[in-house]
Amino acid sequence: MAAINEKIICAGFGGQGIMVMGKVIAEAAMLKGLNVTWLPAYGAEVRGGTAFSMVRVSDEFIANPVVGRASTAILMNDPSFHKFRALVEPGGLMVVNTSLVAGDLSAGKTAMAAYSITEEAIKIGNIKVANIIAVGIYAGKKKIFDKKVLKEVIKIMAGGRKELVPINFRALDKGMELSEK
Repeated sequence: MAAINEKIICAGFGGQGIMVMGKVIAEAAMLKGLNVTWLPAYGAEVRGGTAFSMVRVSDEFIANPVVGRASTAILMNDPSFHKFRALVEPGGLMVVNTSLVAGDLSAGKTAMAAYSITEEAIKIGNIKVANIIAVGIYAGKKKIFDKKVLKEVIKIMAGGRKELVPINFRALDKGMELSEK
């Protein structure tokens, strides 16, 4: 198996579940027995302001939680796309929410996975699951976590609120389905 050294930036507006997105990836890595760090960063306002988190996932010791150059960026809005796209290393992956990112989507030497993530969440029945769709896209493209591990994390993070689990499972399934296109 190839070495795992993922440096991930998850970014978008406050209220889009950006921190949850990073935590889902981090929890999945821990369940899989990998080393992980999760570093949240909030803008001046939480809801509506900018928010991002940095996640490091590795099968080796992680000395620094900060992501200077990302192997993956999950960018959920236009300001985040323009701020963080230059930080994705050549050969990296950008997952982009085209529902909220306008204009030139040129990726340079990175792989682009561009989908109308917010619109897909609305079709599922709740705009708030766009973050889990994005996690599914990431998981489908990178093949580090399988669906079983991610569904276990969703159950854990629901914190006993069982009504949240089915719609988040549908969102994860949709993201993994989209990743195959």
